[in-house]
Amino acid sequence: MSEGSTGAAAADVVTEVAGAAASAATTWRRAGIAGAAIGVIAAGAAAGVALERLTVGRGMRKKARLALDASGPYGSLRGMPGKAYADDGTELAYEVEEVDDLHLPADAEADAGAAGRGRGPEEGARGSRQWRRLFGRKTPAPVTVVFSHGYCLGQDSWHFQRAALRGAVRCVYWDQRSHGRSGRGVDQRQDGRPVSIDQLGRDLKAVVDAAAPEGPLVLVGHSMGGMTTMALADQFPDLIRERVVGVVLIGTSSGRLGEVNFGLPVAGMNAVRRVLPGVLKALGSQADLVEKGRRATADLFAGIIKRYSFASRDIDPAVARFAERLIESTPIDVVAEFYPAFAEHDKTAALEHFAGLPVLVLAGDKDLVTPSEHSEAIADLLPDAELVLVPDAGHLVMMEHPEVVVDRIADLLVRAKEQVRDAAM
Repeated sequence: MSEGSTGAAAADVVTEVAGAAASAATTWRRAGIAGAAIGVIAAGAAAGVALERLTVGRGMRKKARLALDASGPYGSLRGMPGKAYADDGTELAYEVEEVDDLHLPADAEADAGAAGRGRGPEEGARGSRQWRRLFGRKTPAPVTVVFSHGYCLGQDSWHFQRAALRGAVRCVYWDQRSHGRSGRGVDQRQDGRPVSIDQLGRDLKAVVDAAAPEGPLVLVGHSMGGMTTMALADQFPDLIRERVVGVVLIGTSSGRLGEVNFGLPVAGMNAVRRVLPGVLKALGSQADLVEKGRRATADLFAGIIKRYSFASRDIDPAVARFAERLIESTPIDVVAEFYPAFAEHDKTAALEHFAGLPVLVLAGDKDLVTPSEHSEAIADLLPDAELVLVPDAGHLVMMEHPEVVVDRIADLLVRAKEQVRDAAM
């Protein structure tokens, strides 16, 4: 590209970004300082988008997104499907991954089991190697691991953990109400009742009752999924005491989310908090129009998602696109329905139900959504918990550094074996 053409391209970019900024200013003018604060987020993302546009045309970017959608296996893993029903009748979709003898240690008994299923020795050896990679020479607890995903995501956000644990441990993955393959919340759709974290805890109980009605459990929750896990403990302490043998809380919070500033100036964020619920509600009432706008501003939307999901500069573009696809599949009216629940969330007292259990508390050290200080606060209340702060990681740490998360979960599953043994005595 010549110097002259580069300058012309840069001018075009400046003009386009300026136009977008003017449009955004019109949209947010009534929000005053909140509009300026939200503009900070957009400006940070727009800077990266503008740089990309100097060298990559709009058509090529669209083709790249389509290619990434078609290329990777991310989100394509499927288990045995099932349905649970919440107390308001909402249909909750879950999938179960059963234990496969292929993944047992390669002793004579496991080889015989694999052979009995018509599988050859090479296949059995691969399964055994995966087992050793996860657990070394130790054996995990015979449990069901229940994975609860975060806000605006879905069960597919656990893709990497699912791939690693597949066949080695019985796992349940589910979609929260109004997310993924689950139905829209009945109370929200019919009665306009706001979503609460307590409701999500009861939803999780319905999934456990349907997909894992007996046997020891390990509960894994990311972000809103961690809050869901706390709400389950708060409302069903007997379940925790009698069946839960381990807990994993990833990038989550027990409360005080109203203090999170998302990397914005404090004054600006205070204003945003005042107006954002009303703005989201208004946007939710114009869902069709808003969805068209999201599609029209896909590049800027992708930049914002990347900023708030990942901290690594070298994140795989296919992984970034995978996250974008998950988040953009959440309708704006669902975003609006759930958002107020986080300001009200306070499950600090519920953490006591996890005392004495193997607990892993893990977060990215550069998480802007649920900052790592919230994980440290949880660990302070559970002094026996293992606290892991992953360097150079953002909110979607299980996608950004999947090997760290898998290894730590595997370690906890081994530790949970002692808990299962003690419970049986």
